[in-house]
This record gives sequence, structure tokens and C-alpha cells, in this order.
Amino acid sequence: MSGIVFFATERHDEVVEFYVETVGAAVWLEQTDCTVLKHGNMLFGFCDRERTDDCGILTFVYDSRADVDEMHVVVDDAAREEPHENEAYEIYQFFADDPDGRSVEFQTFLHPVDL
Repeated sequence: MSGIVFFATERHDEVVEFYVETVGAAVWLEQTDCTVLKHGNMLFGFCDRERTDDCGILTFVYDSRADVDEMHVVVDDAAREEPHENEAYEIYQFFADDPDGRSVEFQTFLHPVDL
């Protein structure tokens, strides 16, 4: 079993480019007006619409703090904050904005977990 989360977007090409070129996702499937991307075991899609779904958070989980720090450099001005520990969730994280203004989180767990 698997699943895909879809988001409507008014900026399809810019959003897909951000996730492919900046975040490192791959195009998994092209449809008439939707692009499905894959990043690790996560599938998510963006469909060209006259409105934008900007609620929710896309969270990308990495193996180490160094990986999160590297992504902070890669996303550059899209980052909202510096990477930091979040004791409540036992993670190291930072948030950024995609071209639609959607929240994007980059994190690693402070203690090993099976993904």
C-alpha cells in the first residue's frame, strides 16, 4: 500500500522546479495537469489550478544534522529560520517556504527511528 498527497497550485512550474531542483525530489509521474514527485518514500503531487492549497506542511526527513544544515544552505532565502533543536518533538529542524508560500520542514530525529 502507498499513497499520494496532492496540492492545487497556481504556480505549477515554479513549485515543481523548487522541489526537483532545490529539494532533490524526482518526477515520478506526469499527468495532464498534475506532476507527482517522489522524495525517498514520500509521493506528493501538484496540480495546475486557479487556486493554491497552502495549508499543511511538507516535511522532509534526513539522516543527520549535517544533512539538515546542508539543506538550509541549499534552500537559502526560502528558509524562515536557522536550524535548531525542538525538544518537544526530539528533532533538529528548520522551516522554509516554497514558491506558493506553503510550509516546508527539513528535519532529523535526535534519536534513531525506523523509517
